[in-house]
Amino acid sequence: MIITIDGPAAAGKGTLAGKLADKYNLAYFDTGMVYRAVGLEMLLGGFELGNVDAAVRFARNLTFPRMMELSRNPVFRSLEGSKAASAVAAVPEVRTALLQMQQDFSKNPVFADGSPAKGAIYDGRDTGTVVCPRADIKFFVTASPEIRAERRHKEYLQKGQAVDYAEVLEQTIARDQKDFARESSQPAKDAVIFDTSGLSIDEVFAKACEIIENRKITLEK
Repeated sequence: MIITIDGPAAAGKGTLAGKLADKYNLAYFDTGMVYRAVGLEMLLGGFELGNVDAAVRFARNLTFPRMMELSRNPVFRSLEGSKAASAVAAVPEVRTALLQMQQDFSKNPVFADGSPAKGAIYDGRDTGTVVCPRADIKFFVTASPEIRAERRHKEYLQKGQAVDYAEVLEQTIARDQKDFARESSQPAKDAVIFDTSGLSIDEVFAKACEIIENRKITLEK
């Protein structure tokens, strides 16, 4: 079973994906990590984020082990890392270079320890429209920019990063404008849309599980 969870930043995709992966014993691929990895390579290498040639080169050479290594760097999920990821993700050549890596995972999903899995859950942008357009189940999770900025701001503070809420909100809105300018970042036509602005993660999780259980019955027939 392949499940995709799309939506803008801080909408609750990762939390939902993690809970579903645990419940249904699915391999978990956070596709946003590939862009964070390339963005961090740019920062570590001292390259300007607008250097398309360097970004494409890093994207083509990215491997799963290197991505996991970079994910341990504190900058990886920082505000600076988010800005870098957003910048490189806007480059079509970078997205093309990383797409194959993401698609191959659905054919041979594995857990973090390398053991094979019977299915995968994708968390990220364009997963239901571009990465896995034939996924068995597609979710699109969203929330208002203000709610998402507040969630992300709390995450930064919990990590000890002194970041102004207004800056996080500005970045959230700017990233939405970049991402949703792409048709592929709109919800897939067959996606189930969840607006989490007024829902708890437990409520969203319960709704998602109900949909998955019904879909499993259909797939088993």
